[in-house]
Amino acid sequence: MVYRIGPGWAADLLAIETALDKDRFVECGASQEMSVGWTEPRGAANGPLLESVGGQLILKLMFESKAVPSSVIKRKLEERLAQIEATTGRKPGKKERKEISEDVKLSLLPMAFTKRGAVLVWIDPAALVLVVDAGSQGRADEVITALVKAIDGFAVLQINTSLSPATAMANWLTTQEPPAGFSIDRECELKAADESKSVVKYARHALDIDEVRQHVADGKLPTKLAMTWEGRVSFVLTESLQVKKVTFLDGVFDGTSQEKEDGFDADAAIATGEMRQMIPDLLIALGGEMALGEAGTKPDAAPLQPVNLAESPF
Repeated sequence: MVYRIGPGWAADLLAIETALDKDRFVECGASQEMSVGWTEPRGAANGPLLESVGGQLILKLMFESKAVPSSVIKRKLEERLAQIEATTGRKPGKKERKEISEDVKLSLLPMAFTKRGAVLVWIDPAALVLVVDAGSQGRADEVITALVKAIDGFAVLQINTSLSPATAMANWLTTQEPPAGFSIDRECELKAADESKSVVKYARHALDIDEVRQHVADGKLPTKLAMTWEGRVSFVLTESLQVKKVTFLDGVFDGTSQEKEDGFDADAAIATGEMRQMIPDLLIALGGEMALGEAGTKPDAAPLQPVNLAESPF
């Protein structure tokens, strides 16, 4: 997800590293359900938590959770309740049942498997841009909360554009004239705005056909549209200005990580370099970024939200 960093913030690398180290990731304890903390972006144990590559800052927030299947908790709970009833002749009330259920879960947590996931964070200090590689708004909010907590003076604002993505995509499909530097690919989803909520999906299908234009004319608005920027980066743009399925195309990373044992620096520099150019072009294609305080004054304005860098190499 792409955000604007509040004005006036200046990156102090030593201060950021020190702040992140206070919340370094630690594995879940035996009876701990969740652990969240900063970990090494490069993957080297006990390495720095903040990587600076060509002036671009890379961080990684690690999430670890334990989960006991609800069916197992329910079964163990029923066994415990049956035992209490058999020995005392009474049925536990609602409050006691809840307490017993929590006790059962705590007793099972040490045996539960852990699940890990990490979210990459990219900060462009010069452009005051923050990109959070999160698959959901909830997870992005957790990352932003951790960033704001850790870094003094760090504030995050939504980016707003003059045109909503749905309006812009509808125009591009109707005219078959994508914005400068972009091309329309072969994936699209259109949804009716009326009560029917009917959806038409195209996958691996040409979109420069009368059928697509007719759907738009009938009132179906694009909710997803696959596009490519400068023949280098492909992605899917959504109605809420999510940028999903980001893929760096053949040739972008030629001669980097394949030639070096650790290609992190080269890959990070290239990936962030491409995105630093693509994001402003996308904002321009959507009518430009709105000034602070202007958001919401135009009915067609929309915030720039998720960017999923699932294929990011770093």
